[in-house]
Amino acid sequence: MSKVIFVTGAGRGLGTDIVRQALEAGHRVVATARDPRKVIEALGGEQDNDDLLAVSLDITSPDAARAAVGAAVRRFGRIDVLINNAAAFQAGYFEEISDAQMRAQIETNLFGPMNVTRAVLPVMRAQRSGHIVTVSSIAGLVGQEFCVAYAASKFGAEGWMESLRYDLEPYGIRTTIVEPGFFRTELLVDASTSWAELSLDDYAERTAGMKTMWQSMNGRQAGDPARLADALLNVIGMQEPPLRFVAGDDSIPTAEAKGAEITGQARASRAWGTGLSYDDAA
Repeated sequence: MSKVIFVTGAGRGLGTDIVRQALEAGHRVVATARDPRKVIEALGGEQDNDDLLAVSLDITSPDAARAAVGAAVRRFGRIDVLINNAAAFQAGYFEEISDAQMRAQIETNLFGPMNVTRAVLPVMRAQRSGHIVTVSSIAGLVGQEFCVAYAASKFGAEGWMESLRYDLEPYGIRTTIVEPGFFRTELLVDASTSWAELSLDDYAERTAGMKTMWQSMNGRQAGDPARLADALLNVIGMQEPPLRFVAGDDSIPTAEAKGAEITGQARASRAWGTGLSYDDAA
């Protein structure tokens, strides 16, 4: 069944693959980027496709989000699926990441999807149907070295989305969190990655090594974003889509191990974590 799919971060990487495959599958697509010309360029100049609307969107701007959603509704009359895909990666150790950098990471990766979702939800509530998909990361489940800012933003997105489902289920709107592992997207290119702007001697050697490691990974990640896009289209085609879609040969065992770790920690806490309620009968 053809859907109207609204995609953020469609100018490169996974976003472009999602748009391309959605169009090939017969969907109508609103493809957004800061510069919509990059969407057309990434798709090979497909600007005359009646099923494609390329729209300018800075996800950190609520006004821009409302304008993009308005353009989508004027063109297609509805929005069936929102895919919050746009993101940035702030690398570095916590003490070397400035306050401004940390806030910018949260602004893009957490408040950005919130801005777009807030603009889309009145349309979906009026329809009494819809699907909100937010691309998180395995870093939204498992903390990693040198990823403190990125993980904070993705952990926040996970909590928001997991709770949002209760708000929206009465209106026929579903939610899905996507947790990819390492895919060969463009998250590690210079346009998407920022390095800590502060420098402390205690961290200098570790920072140099970690930066070299992360830079060397760009273009060598095992995951194929085209296959991820295809799998994601299968998810949004489900009658009952999952709350979580853990994606990647690396991320699935990592998520399983995290679940086991939390279960173990809860059981270990039983001895001193129970019996802490008021004894009202006393």
